[in-house]
Amino acid sequence: MSEFDLEAIGFAISVWALPVLVAITLHEAAHGWAAWRLGDDTAKLLGRVSFNPLRHIHPFGTVLLPAALLLASGGRMMFGFARPVPVNFNRLGRPRRDMVLVAAAGPGINLVLAVASAAALHLAGLLDDGDPKSWLVHNLVNSVWINVLLCVFNMLPLPPLDGGRVAVGLLPRRLALPLARLENVGVMLILAVMFLLPWIGRQAGFHIDVFGWLIGAPAAFLMDAILGLVGLRLG
Repeated sequence: MSEFDLEAIGFAISVWALPVLVAITLHEAAHGWAAWRLGDDTAKLLGRVSFNPLRHIHPFGTVLLPAALLLASGGRMMFGFARPVPVNFNRLGRPRRDMVLVAAAGPGINLVLAVASAAALHLAGLLDDGDPKSWLVHNLVNSVWINVLLCVFNMLPLPPLDGGRVAVGLLPRRLALPLARLENVGVMLILAVMFLLPWIGRQAGFHIDVFGWLIGAPAAFLMDAILGLVGLRLG
């Protein structure tokens, strides 16, 4: 491998790794903080209400898997997971309502980070052109994209994703209970729909882009809306 290839790979890793770690760390810390403020200090006592990524990362799910997918897809696809923040919903003041708030805190902070990163691009534009500015701009643009991806993906209404728990908390009990029972098999269903179904489609000669339909397109729309909100347009 040439020196240029190594330099390009190193640059690509450097502008994706930091946004991914920040996005996932604050996502998980937000769950723990919200639970703590609403009456359950389980995560707080375990040190999970922390900005230290080592408290939250899973070596494979947080680093290797999303990095491989981001690089392989040119930044269009990301799937990963962190160490789940422990929450004892029975210790919350109003368990059904507070479960919704705790679950929504993760995607909520990702949305805040996306807006903040977009706004910071204005400040980056004041820097002199050069490698430091290029590196910072790439990080901020990637931060917007990663955070909207995490927000949209996690709000899919299927447990154990945050959107599934929000749905369980908001739906009438006759609908919430069957949905809650999917908690233990939800991850397998997600993997099957996102990866196995498109693979089967390719074998049969069909293009089934489930990730693009459910996550990629809404995330792109949300990113454009956020950039428009702060008066920016990429391209």
